[in-house]
Amino acid sequence: IGAAKLVVVVAIFLLTFYVISQVFEIKMDANLGHIFAHLSLKFCYFLLTATKPPRYKCGISKACPEKHFAFKMASGAANVVGPKICVEDNVLMSGVKNNVGRGINVALVNGKTGETIDTKFFDMWGGDVAPFIEFLKSIQDGTIVLMGTYDDGATKLNEEARKLIAELGSTSITNLGFRDNWVFCGGKGIKTKSPFEQHIKNNKDTNKYEGWPEVVEMEGCIPQKQD
Repeated sequence: IGAAKLVVVVAIFLLTFYVISQVFEIKMDANLGHIFAHLSLKFCYFLLTATKPPRYKCGISKACPEKHFAFKMASGAANVVGPKICVEDNVLMSGVKNNVGRGINVALVNGKTGETIDTKFFDMWGGDVAPFIEFLKSIQDGTIVLMGTYDDGATKLNEEARKLIAELGSTSITNLGFRDNWVFCGGKGIKTKSPFEQHIKNNKDTNKYEGWPEVVEMEGCIPQKQD
């Protein structure tokens, strides 16, 4: 707010001085007047850009502390726009990258280095839950796991799959239902429940889209795994 006020004050001062010089016919060469007006505009633009708020990794609202990975993610929008997962300013999954699909979308990240290990999606409406279960069992300790739903991520989920996801730190997976929107960030070998989880129920009375709830978004800073 202070920087914006400064810009306004300086702009008013410069423009006022220029107007006064014209009204009272203060001797000023025409070219010099144009140069002065041009420089005034450039100076105001400089102040505005110089005070532009900084951009943080993945577009999150504040910088992460040292030894933390920045992330931001969003569930799908109905069955039209796919989910998006970003870690350390790298978009791991999105519709633009053409690597998302109906069901549960999963990105695996190395908990020490922040490097991407794998990205996959599993159709929980028309697909088979068995490959998803095998995938969950194969995740190595120390891996960061990010998940987001698209269209429907729950119909084919069984008790075994839900239990494996709960072991990654999820608390909402037991209640995930047909066409609910859900995003989650946990880890293999986590000792506590993850603080990174958002869940919106599919409810015809509150849905933003016909048959689907609104998009759910989440951002945060994941602690780097220490030896």
